Amino acid sequence: MIKVPVDEYVLTTLLADLVGHDRAPSAFLVYVAIWARTRGRRGAFTPASHATLAEDTGLSKSAVQSGIRRLLQRKLIAAERASATATPRYAVLRPWIRR
Repeated sequence: MIKVPVDEYVLTTLLADLVGHDRAPSAFLVYVAIWARTRGRRGAFTPASHATLAEDTGLSKSAVQSGIRRLLQRKLIAAERASATATPRYAVLRPWIRR
């Protein structure tokens, strides 16, 4: 089992905001899954298909897609692709930390 430190903000504020206010628990689970894959490192991208994230979270692929859409809208993740058919790469963003 891998231990991954999580920013306190993710558990105290983001959880309530995404699940309670936005009514998007899938977005929170996808965010945590991407956080775990990147260990929360700033600027670290991880390749992950919708199927992979669905397996990581226990969600359906459509729920993962919905979660990713919400996270992109809220600017909580960054996504990039080498080409239209390439597996996307995701990174967690932490807009609550000002640098």
